Amino acid sequence: MIVLGIETSCDETAAAVVSGDNIILSNVVWSQVATHHPYGGVVPELASRKHIEKIIPVVEEALLRAEVNSSGLDGVAVTCGPGLVGALLVGVSFAKAFAYATGLPLTGVDHLEGHVTAVYLEPDPPPFPFVALLASGGHTNLYYVLGPTRLERMGQTRDDAAGEAFDKVAKILGLGYPGGMVIDKLARDGDPERIRFPRALLDKTGFDFSFSGIKTAVARYVQRQQDGASVSLQDIAAGFQEAVVDVLVQKAISAVEAKRCEHLVVVGGVASNSRLRARIRQEALRPGVSVHIPRHELCTDNAAMIAAMGHYHLSAGKSSSLDLDVYSKASMPYMMI
Repeated sequence: MIVLGIETSCDETAAAVVSGDNIILSNVVWSQVATHHPYGGVVPELASRKHIEKIIPVVEEALLRAEVNSSGLDGVAVTCGPGLVGALLVGVSFAKAFAYATGLPLTGVDHLEGHVTAVYLEPDPPPFPFVALLASGGHTNLYYVLGPTRLERMGQTRDDAAGEAFDKVAKILGLGYPGGMVIDKLARDGDPERIRFPRALLDKTGFDFSFSGIKTAVARYVQRQQDGASVSLQDIAAGFQEAVVDVLVQKAISAVEAKRCEHLVVVGGVASNSRLRARIRQEALRPGVSVHIPRHELCTDNAAMIAAMGHYHLSAGKSSSLDLDVYSKASMPYMMI
């Protein structure tokens, strides 16, 4: 089975073609970073307009690189949520029209399911069951994964997501957007022990997250420094990053131990963070846990993960009608059981 995947949940217009054996035939992403950079974050209206401009050429490029046309496809998968409603509507509307015109089956894919599926596109994916930490700009969740479409949510953020905290702190520090990459780079020259920001672990035996407090702590620290001795941006970035990574690692390792799993998966845009990748591999050595993290281009939003998830849905006979709608927030405590 060969599936065309379409992803427009936020500020990347993406299309990909993936075969049923999880081989990526093409994976095209058009980023809107330059558009949103002057505003310090994603402007939903601008994102929607850019998706409208780019959706057709991006899909055409994906089909061209995969060397297939509509007759060589077996289905269409599209992100239907969660995400920015206007942005999602562009991708879903195009996917409906494409599926109707070609007679191909259509399936809607949850964006969070897609992120977990990204690890299946690597040469050595983990066996089931495993624990997955999903850390992105809009979501920070822990899942117990029993199969490709069987994800039990163990915990989630109660306020800001980890990636959102990175972006907001970068804005506080005047570093621009997107914040994750610039803080990661800046922190490499800083001392993570010089400034100790709070770690919100909430219930230490539970698996929920909270990152709103650390954002506020950084803002207050910066305000105090305006009238006192200056501390380098590198040290602030390193201290902030270390606090976020500490919480993510502690919760993920605790979840693996609670489920007595041997495999831990880390996905989402924050999984590209070099400190998180190093720390979680280091901490996993103690309980003897194998860590699986997709390559960088599969951590950020992409359509290959949507096409791969679409394959599992279509193979199970789960298709969507042409009244498929979008949603802005995840509403199910259990994604698919």
